[in-house]
Amino acid sequence: MELKEEPFVHQLLTGKVRTLGTPDAKDPMDREWETGICKAPVEEQIWLSETGLLGDEVGDKVKHGGPEKAVFAYPIKHYTYWQEDLETDTINIGGFGENLAVLEMDEYSVCIGDTYQFGDAVIQVSQPRQPCWRPARRFRTKDLALRIQQTGKTGWYFRVLKEGYVISRIDIELLERPCPEWTIAAANEVMHVHKDDLNAASELASCKCLAKNWRETLQKRLRGRESKIERRVFGPNEE
Repeated sequence: MELKEEPFVHQLLTGKVRTLGTPDAKDPMDREWETGICKAPVEEQIWLSETGLLGDEVGDKVKHGGPEKAVFAYPIKHYTYWQEDLETDTINIGGFGENLAVLEMDEYSVCIGDTYQFGDAVIQVSQPRQPCWRPARRFRTKDLALRIQQTGKTGWYFRVLKEGYVISRIDIELLERPCPEWTIAAANEVMHVHKDDLNAASELASCKCLAKNWRETLQKRLRGRESKIERRVFGPNEE
């Protein structure tokens, strides 16, 4: 019988907000922008609060961060795909601004509401990531957010149920799986692919562990008001 590997946090990453680019550049992709996407590995034990890892920052506090997006996790194995797709070896761990670079976890094995013991902390999956224009700016690929969304290689966010010290290179223990039907992949399909399936939208919107902003977006869809994505995925990368 094949033994299943435990979910594993290979690397913790944090970063401060940085100003990049050149003011008044002709190409929008070269213009000045503020971002917290540039993360660096943290080797020592670090405090994880309900709003994230100590010392970590986000550039847009309206769209990013907060208790429902306290920690962003991304599977390391996806970077092989992106290196081939973008034809570059410059994209690797930390490329999408993740806080947890994980092994033995992906969008098909992780579910909304999954609750893990992570060091002294307890964390719970709250939503898939909805990619924005910032990775596209970083890697100079204007449609990268759409590519991330269409492939389903989005990663996901955790909320923090119990604060505590955490460290990299440890297994994390699944404590509870209240919504096994709602993998990250399944949630992405409802949100981005099968937009006409209102029954599925209703079922996902009723998931008690799903982040509030996702439930609100789905409820708008059920009322016939579909959210536009252009500002999120292209933002200031287009004129």
